[in-house]
Amino acid sequence: MNRAEPVWSFTISNYKNGDVTYYTGGPSFELFFAKEGQSSQGNLIRMGKVTSELSLFQQLGISPSQAPVSAILQVDLYGTAVLLEEFGKIIADGGSGIIISSQSGHRLGALSEKENMQLAITPTEELLELPFLKDIKDTLKAYQYSKRCNGLRVMYEATRWGKRGATINSISPGVIITPLANDELNGPRGEGYRKMLSLCPAGRAGTPDEVGELAEFLMSKRGRFITGADYLIDGGTTSSYWYGAIFST
Repeated sequence: MNRAEPVWSFTISNYKNGDVTYYTGGPSFELFFAKEGQSSQGNLIRMGKVTSELSLFQQLGISPSQAPVSAILQVDLYGTAVLLEEFGKIIADGGSGIIISSQSGHRLGALSEKENMQLAITPTEELLELPFLKDIKDTLKAYQYSKRCNGLRVMYEATRWGKRGATINSISPGVIITPLANDELNGPRGEGYRKMLSLCPAGRAGTPDEVGELAEFLMSKRGRFITGADYLIDGGTTSSYWYGAIFST
């Protein structure tokens, strides 16, 4: 697959002094650079040049109600794998990365050891050729596999980023009040999502600030011993899905 042709592509010039330029034709793409040491949540995220003082905070995705299976796998699964691989080549010593995944990755049942390994370490350009991915027909299943893959790729890439003195982690939010979440709440699965929120331990959706505060900690000096990890921040929805009120209904 030619990386200049799919849903999005990018060019990276000199990491120390250059800009990162993104071209996207997908429904949703955001790339942020967060300056390490920022304590003010309002100033945490900013666009700008990539320098050795900046860390990566990434959100890349389209939801099950926004696109067909092929687009979800290309953006949410393949696109994230490309980003992890390319930034892993140029991230500076002391840098850190955050991939925004989803609670949906935790809703997928247990995969085989072979499938986990394939999602984690298959060369990026071969990922979409995995037979069990090509067999997916349902958009929700495509989204769940993509988000499970995100967490596994983060674990794998942590071993590579560590050689450059950098950390990489993922955050798996539940329903966070964003435009994407609004599409889901008002889409064909909306009733199920609203019921899920009412039955979860927190009894509500989350906010972008709550996710941002976790990301800020992971990218700060206080989070330097944390890498290759995934953080589920969903108000207990996944716990309830598997073992609580959502499961029992």
